[in-house]
Amino acid sequence: MNQTFPLLEQINSPIDLRLLPESQLPLLANELRSFLVQSVSRTGGHLASNLGTVELTIALHYVFNTPDDRLVWDVGHQSYSHKILTGRRSGMQALRQDNGISGFPKRTESPYDSFGVGHSSTSISAALGMAIAIKKLGLNRKAIAIIGDGAMTAGMAFEALNHAGDVNADLLVILNDNDMSISPNVGGLSNHLARLLSSQLYTSVREGGKQLLKGMPSVKEFARRTEEYMKGMVVSGTLFEELGFNYIGPIDGHDLPTLIKTLTNMKVLEGAQFLHIVTKKGKGFPSAENDPCIYHGVSAFDPKTGAIKPSNSTIPTYTQIFGQWLCDMAAEDKRLIGITPAMCEGSGLVEFSRHYPDRYFDVGIAEQHSVTFAAGLACEGFKPVVAIYSTFLQRAYDQLIHDVAIQNLPMLFAIDRAGLVGPDGATHAGTFDLAYLRCIPNIVIMTPTDENECRQMLTTGFKYNGIAAVRYPRGQGTGCAVDKTLSTLPIGKAEICRQGQNIALLVFGTLLQTALQVAEQLDATVVNMRFVKPLDTALIIEMATHYQLLVTIEENVIMGGAGSAVNEALQAAALAIPILNLGLPDHFIEHGNTNTLLAQCGLNATGIYHAIVHYQSKLIHHKIL
Repeated sequence: MNQTFPLLEQINSPIDLRLLPESQLPLLANELRSFLVQSVSRTGGHLASNLGTVELTIALHYVFNTPDDRLVWDVGHQSYSHKILTGRRSGMQALRQDNGISGFPKRTESPYDSFGVGHSSTSISAALGMAIAIKKLGLNRKAIAIIGDGAMTAGMAFEALNHAGDVNADLLVILNDNDMSISPNVGGLSNHLARLLSSQLYTSVREGGKQLLKGMPSVKEFARRTEEYMKGMVVSGTLFEELGFNYIGPIDGHDLPTLIKTLTNMKVLEGAQFLHIVTKKGKGFPSAENDPCIYHGVSAFDPKTGAIKPSNSTIPTYTQIFGQWLCDMAAEDKRLIGITPAMCEGSGLVEFSRHYPDRYFDVGIAEQHSVTFAAGLACEGFKPVVAIYSTFLQRAYDQLIHDVAIQNLPMLFAIDRAGLVGPDGATHAGTFDLAYLRCIPNIVIMTPTDENECRQMLTTGFKYNGIAAVRYPRGQGTGCAVDKTLSTLPIGKAEICRQGQNIALLVFGTLLQTALQVAEQLDATVVNMRFVKPLDTALIIEMATHYQLLVTIEENVIMGGAGSAVNEALQAAALAIPILNLGLPDHFIEHGNTNTLLAQCGLNATGIYHAIVHYQSKLIHHKIL
């Protein structure tokens, strides 16, 4: 039987929330936490991070005048409570599903989502831009960035902090620290100090003292150091003070009275403010508290026991194939170093990290550093394997070109989440990698059609004396048999999978099985191209001289993708033949079921078949066929 939420059901906007007496907020927090567990247990999604920010979210909307005051959530995977309190409670039943609400803040979804996010460490930069704009417009608004401690590992966060302190912007940065590394400092003394340091009395005395001591530099410096020393006895904010912020905390992020009092005090302070709170990831749900990694992004589960509903399939995912290959390859070659930018579980490096801890490096949310760090290892004779999502590799594009490609350093990029990613939507989809990779010199790009070919390509790329990239999708493979040996493929060679008449389908990646279905209807030839770069140009020319129509198929944007590479090869060979490029359209693909999204993009069997038939009719109409 579904649980009822009498207090939460009264809240349809933060205006309703602010009408509640403060004494009822802890009860609301309990209901909100229970609602989150019940809701996410059905849809799947980010659970542990959202359970940890319930009290913070309530306090923010209770104290600040949202949406006029701007809340900028970093990454946004902790914003479910925010969505629920801002009129989207009923929308949670279709969270991350077709035509449902997004799992991340989205400007087109609600005026309360002041900035669309999905990638890490952008909140401070965005909120700083808003703060400067608010100041220039003379508006009475606040800009607040809420950033998790993991996101603070990215250089972009510190770039923004450095800039904010320099321009003395009216900005509040809230660091949600759920690592518990400083938990002994969080308690009565720390909370009391935070309330004191954020109070108007303290602020007025502090600012007045500055003016009084302005003409006595040595005494002023002594006073400043004394203040820092007193803060340093119970807090760890010297770094942020040096960057120009007034640091408050750390405080208990689950203590609503302290949160509300501190935020109320800080709301009236001018300049760059920094509030450090400590929370527990998975708070209030034992399964998530005990294993926050598993419940960070979770599929459907039993809300009573926390048991995750098992998959009925025994087919491994491409990520699992990569993880097993990495361990096997590491056993054969001691030069292998595995690197990930904070995606150990997601990229399949857990077993590798256990078996080869001295050859495993999680560099944090620092994609740029991960690539250049790997380049340094390659310079000294090691063979780095950078395991990274397609969408995250975009953040290290300059390093890929400047630090790796120009120097032609031997290393392998294992690119996960290539193509559409279903519920995570546009911010996490790997729809551009073929386009942004193939224009870079000195790189080999491979697109496996199944698990076995993925393993072969990973070996091929690792043993290649140069830069190689293997891109593979999220989710399960085809269920094919996998050769456990570390065999390689001839670089730049495609494979004819089916012989037919008149039409040749040139397929890049895992849409091969779909293309074979279409070929049966059209009696077409099907080629597994395997390599985007270098292309099997000889085979492409052969196809162009023996067939009436070529069709390229890829789960990547059409613009600049693998199909464009085939077009260029034909043009260079001075061959004029009708060619149809099929791929992802020139717009961002929203969240939903992956198969549904592929159908919407015309990349299922029906869509591909109709696109070819329609194109043939055009050619006949123009008397080209």
